[in-house]
Amino acid sequence: MSGRVLVVDDNRVIRQLIRVNLELEGFEVVTAADGAECLEVAHEVRPDVVTLDVVMPRLDGLRTAARLRSDPRTRRVPVAIISACTQHEVDTGVAAGVDAFLAKPFEPAELVRLVRRLMHGEVPPSVDGRHGAGRAGSTRG
Repeated sequence: MSGRVLVVDDNRVIRQLIRVNLELEGFEVVTAADGAECLEVAHEVRPDVVTLDVVMPRLDGLRTAARLRSDPRTRRVPVAIISACTQHEVDTGVAAGVDAFLAKPFEPAELVRLVRRLMHGEVPPSVDGRHGAGRAGSTRG
């Protein structure tokens, strides 16, 4: 199974951790250090899935998700937030069109499962039981 994943996190160690785990499963991984860089890179590499941290400099993950959704070129790309989110951030993410949430720290197998599901167009019913996010997806058509 292959596919291109854009991993966005301001922490270099976490970016590398996510990258290695996905590459071991056959995914092609491209990284960005913040939301502003993500928007530039997303147009160049056309990822199949984007993972975002919430707290990042320049442009945070929630505003990045909203911008990805508002751009016709990236509107349909599945977006997952990988972060230690508050319930408010989960709610804001759902409103911004985020498809799924995975809490840090996470198990590598959970990460891979989540990316595979998003790659296949499946939105997990609840990736992060700690927040009770339920179905996290855009209700816009």
